Amino acid sequence: MKDKLNVLVIGSGGREHAIVKAVVNSPLAAKVFCAPSNGGISQDCQSADIPVSDLDKILDFCKAEKIDFVICGPEVPLSLGLADLLRKNNIAVYGPNKDGAQLEASKAFSKAFMQRNNIPTAIGKNFTDFESAKSYIESVPFNVVVKASGLAAGKGVIIPENKDEAISAAKDMLLNKSFGESSAEIVVEEKMEGEEASIMLIVSGKNYIMLPPSQDHKRIGEGDKGLNTGGMGAYAPAAVVTKEVEADVRQNIIQPTLNALAAEGIDYRGTLYVGIMITKQGAKVVEYNVRFGDPECQVLMPLIKSDALEILFDAACGNLDPSKCEIKDEFAATVVMTSKGYPNAYEKGKVISFPDKCPKDAYIIHSGTKRNAEGKIITSGGRVLSITATGNTLENALKKAYSLVSEISFEGAYYRKDIAHRQLARNKK
Repeated sequence: MKDKLNVLVIGSGGREHAIVKAVVNSPLAAKVFCAPSNGGISQDCQSADIPVSDLDKILDFCKAEKIDFVICGPEVPLSLGLADLLRKNNIAVYGPNKDGAQLEASKAFSKAFMQRNNIPTAIGKNFTDFESAKSYIESVPFNVVVKASGLAAGKGVIIPENKDEAISAAKDMLLNKSFGESSAEIVVEEKMEGEEASIMLIVSGKNYIMLPPSQDHKRIGEGDKGLNTGGMGAYAPAAVVTKEVEADVRQNIIQPTLNALAAEGIDYRGTLYVGIMITKQGAKVVEYNVRFGDPECQVLMPLIKSDALEILFDAACGNLDPSKCEIKDEFAATVVMTSKGYPNAYEKGKVISFPDKCPKDAYIIHSGTKRNAEGKIITSGGRVLSITATGNTLENALKKAYSLVSEISFEGAYYRKDIAHRQLARNKK
């Protein structure tokens, strides 16, 4: 390994800001850049105004700035083949090649992959024809979930209340193209019952590190009510993933998945996010993603005690040593602050007021922010900030995070006040 690395992080959200914060603290880091960055990231490293989907511009930037290592945050550039392009040009990259990125880019590919490799998941089928999908929905003895096969920014999953709603969702996707080409093919599958958790793996071929299990909060409203969002908060570790559940996941999901990727000629180097449902029959895969979750990344990065940059670089180079990754014996929580109206049409351009400094073990992670002409930080997205804290108990981490939230303001700010409510209820019992 080189003594120092010039690093480029791709992306502009909370996930990427959390990664940048971890990377800039590494003794291995020389120069750190982020493209396209955001209002907060630009305070921590140098920014490059390059769209995440412009692969040629990214490559040109890497050559001009002598970038040694690229960490790809979002899924879109991976699905377009960014990792393939960079590796062809001898630039190390954390993120799978295009063939591995299919696990997220195509839910139809992912479902077929799980079925042919006997990986526990919901019963389901892929469809491109509406009448066939309708007949299937009417024929099965269970309620279903309808998913757009392609990338839909986390919004392509409909959870209907009944079969009429499911048929309507299938019609919207296949005939009305409600998600454009992303819904040219759909997956209709059994609605699983249980509690969800997020399993994040740092993968390098058949070697992997399992980071602490986390739990996201998808719904906009407290008590998990209302519309689905990109995520309103998260915490880790999630105790719903007991030692028994973890052993089940390692044996029946992770190992078969990594073995199958290798057998199918996919040299996977990057994050593998396994969304699981903990059912009465054991853990089952809800979906694979090929990058860190957002906001799960915001609670996982502060829990890595080892040098995160070194670990990600080793994974990218095929030298991952799982014993080198030490995790803090702590809890982390993050509370997402959103713009008024989110997840529907939302307001932008609101000036954000911040405290003069953050308390120890608390962090302001920027997601949808930018700097205006006067140099002030303003809102520019639906999810604006992820306020994160660590502590020796979950309650302590949440108290710090919410205390910091109370010191931040912008017009129309909204956040959930019940992050980790399931875990807190379990703790009381």
